[in-house]
Amino acid sequence: MQFFTCMTKDMTVTFNTQQGNVDIATEVIATVVGASTTEIFGVVGMTSQNAVKDNVRNILRQENYSKGVVVKTENNETSVDVYVVVSYGVKISEVAKNIQERVRFNLENQLGIMAAKVNVYVQNVKVVED
Repeated sequence: MQFFTCMTKDMTVTFNTQQGNVDIATEVIATVVGASTTEIFGVVGMTSQNAVKDNVRNILRQENYSKGVVVKTENNETSVDVYVVVSYGVKISEVAKNIQERVRFNLENQLGIMAAKVNVYVQNVKVVED
């Protein structure tokens, strides 16, 4: 078990450990979250959080993971917002639960970050043609 304190400064999350400081860019966290999310069955893609407001229907490609993810750190807690498009016919609550579990697991195992919250926002449902 690793004990650390967490701070945010200029788009990075800093962890103060016994061995020293570790700075992780929020872009790195967003990439891990985005890659974890798109592995889930039923997720068609990710979308910008402003896609609904802007009425833009673009599904983001893999190189744009961070546009569908918002990383926030307050009071030594990291929370993640994920904006997704799901496939028509899947159980949305199960897809969201699977996203939350996978994101938490990968953040902890790959970056050592414990996510206090993983909020999933389903922005659209897309009919996928076979």
